[in-house]
Amino acid sequence: MPRIELVRGDLTRERVDAIVNAANSSLLGGGGVDGAIHRAGGPEILAACRALRATTLPDGLPTGQAVATTAGRLAARWVIHTVGPVWPGDGPELTRRRALLADAYRNSLALAASIGAASVAAPAVSAGVYGWPADDAAEVALGTSADAAAAPGLVRFVLFSPEMHRTFAAASRRLGIDADVVE
Repeated sequence: MPRIELVRGDLTRERVDAIVNAANSSLLGGGGVDGAIHRAGGPEILAACRALRATTLPDGLPTGQAVATTAGRLAARWVIHTVGPVWPGDGPELTRRRALLADAYRNSLALAASIGAASVAAPAVSAGVYGWPADDAAEVALGTSADAAAAPGLVRFVLFSPEMHRTFAAASRRLGIDADVVE
């Protein structure tokens, strides 16, 4: 089980081996975390994403999958791009989409470990513009990370708002996950 940290801050300023990007399937930048990573990392990230689209991912990155690129000007070495699902609301799609959210974390952590990352920083995937409720997003993120078969030794969740940080801390307590909560 990796060591899990919960910090409040700016994901683009993290000094870790890999940063997880809550990307859209086009991999060509966007708003929120995705836009911030592309802006801070510079044109090298976009160029690497365009190369992926021109070769191995012509239709984009499927939801729940992950792919690595350079981190450009970021302090990290790699950016692990993953696409989380859009919140379906309560209904028949919830179970399937919740599994896709878990896949986004599981595949990101496994990819980070496979390329040699000892530490990874991740946002609350799907909990922004994709509308996933924060409580459930935190439980999926933390539960999946704690149970990951392959992961870097350190998994740090970097939460932008005080509210999201509190939500993740509360979820870690509910799940019995011994996370290091950094105020």
